[in-house]
Amino acid sequence: MNDVYDYGLWPLVVINSAFFIFFAFSFIKPKTSTDWRSLGVFSGFVLALFVEMYGFPLTVYLLSGWLASSFPEVSLFSHENGHLLSLVFAEEGNPHWSPLHIFSNLLIGLGFVLLAIAWRSLYDAQKEGRVAKAGPYRYCRHPQYLAFIIVMLGFLFQWPTLPTVLMFPVLVFVYTKLAKREESDSIAYFGDEYLQYKRHTNAWLPPLLSSRRERI
Repeated sequence: MNDVYDYGLWPLVVINSAFFIFFAFSFIKPKTSTDWRSLGVFSGFVLALFVEMYGFPLTVYLLSGWLASSFPEVSLFSHENGHLLSLVFAEEGNPHWSPLHIFSNLLIGLGFVLLAIAWRSLYDAQKEGRVAKAGPYRYCRHPQYLAFIIVMLGFLFQWPTLPTVLMFPVLVFVYTKLAKREESDSIAYFGDEYLQYKRHTNAWLPPLLSSRRERI
C-alpha cells in the first residue's frame, strides 16, 4: 500500500449532503410532521454516507485488517478503493464507470424521478381534498416512501458503509411505520373511499412486481 489518503474533504461532505437533502426537500416540500420525519430519516442516511465517502472512512478503518490481507496491492484510503463492492468484485477500470456504479446511479435517478412524480400527484390530490390515485398511486399506495428506499438502496450499491448498511433496515422499518400511520389517518379522513382504494391497490410493489396482492 502507498500513503494515498483521499479523505478529510469536509467541504465536500457539506456540499453533497446539502445538495441531496435540498433535492429531496424540493420535491416533498414538507408541511406535516410525517413529511418532516420522512425527510429527516433520509437526511440522516445521506449525512452518514457522505461523511464516510469524503470525510472519515470509518468502515475502511474497521475492516482494514481484512482488506489489507485480502488486497495487499491496493491503497485502501484512496477514493477509488472506497467503492468497496467494486474492490471486492475486482471490477477493472475506473469504478465510477463500472456496471455496478452505473446501476446504482440508475436506481438513485429512478428514485428521485418517482419521488417527484408521486409528490406532484399527492399534492394535487390534497389540494382537491381527494384520495391520491393518479400517477404512481395507481400502482402502489406508498410510492413516495418507496422512492426514498430505492434512492438509499442505490447509494448502498455505490458506496456501502457499516453505518448505512445497519441504518437501511431500520429506515425501511421507519418508513413502513410512517406509511401505516398515514393510512390510518387517510381511513379516518376519507372513510370507505380510501378502504376501497386500499383493497384494489398494492401497498408497495406494483402488480407486475408482486406475485400476490399485498395486505400491509
